[in-house]
Amino acid sequence: VMKVDSGEILGITSLPSFNPSNYQNYDEKIINRNLAVWQNYEPGSTFKIVTLAAAINEKKVNVFEDTFYDSGAVKVSGATLHCWKRKGHGFQTFIQVVENSCNPGFVNLGLKLGKDTLFKYISELGFGKKTGIDLNGEATGILFNLDKVKDLELATTAFGQGISVTAIQQVSAVSAIINNGKLYTPFIVLQVVDKKINKKLKKENIITNETSSHVRYALESVVANGSGRNAYIENYRIGGKTGTAQKVGENGRYMENNYILSFIGFLNSENPEYVVYIALDNPKGIT
Repeated sequence: VMKVDSGEILGITSLPSFNPSNYQNYDEKIINRNLAVWQNYEPGSTFKIVTLAAAINEKKVNVFEDTFYDSGAVKVSGATLHCWKRKGHGFQTFIQVVENSCNPGFVNLGLKLGKDTLFKYISELGFGKKTGIDLNGEATGILFNLDKVKDLELATTAFGQGISVTAIQQVSAVSAIINNGKLYTPFIVLQVVDKKINKKLKKENIITNETSSHVRYALESVVANGSGRNAYIENYRIGGKTGTAQKVGENGRYMENNYILSFIGFLNSENPEYVVYIALDNPKGIT
């Protein structure tokens, strides 16, 4: 949980946890891990927020007026990329593309942006490098080498596949997208004795206020009408995005029936104060 306007971390945890009074009874891997800062993983559809913000900011799409036809799949460089709804969603506005988390729609946005533009936003939002949070062992994530990015790599990146990020990178980037483009360094320690820790603004004007407003509207619509409707709470304006990412095995291939499920949300959607992110590693029995 992070404050949108400063980068202050209000809560962070990895489970299963351990009781420090009985640390000797726990495996070292459990004691030493802080998954939110050092585990790299494919983000899946939560990463679509980055593609959406870049496309709106570059005026490649009008989410209210432009439409897209989803047949259920799209071919890129000879590869077939499927939507989770195999029969497709048919004609949609791009607001509905976001609501429905439609992969072919985001492939369309990624190809419109081109690799140089999309990866510029990815870099400016802090992916592929440490956020600088005051915790040990932070990972950088893994991005494609831009020289090796062809249309297929661009297409999969646009919907969050083929790259790796950390949870703290995602929270930091989404905060910047919904707070009118200000990227802060996340921090845990608020005060040392009598010295107050000042928030650190790393970059601003990544996107315009108008873009930020349109992204917030689209993500509020996801919760009100789309794939994030389980996060809807009456009388609260909540925005957010779901994510389902197939895990990669030791052989470099995607594992069967093994996913990281996630949700990133914020409230209130008009003037966000908090971003909340949760990821579940291969959950079972969830409906």
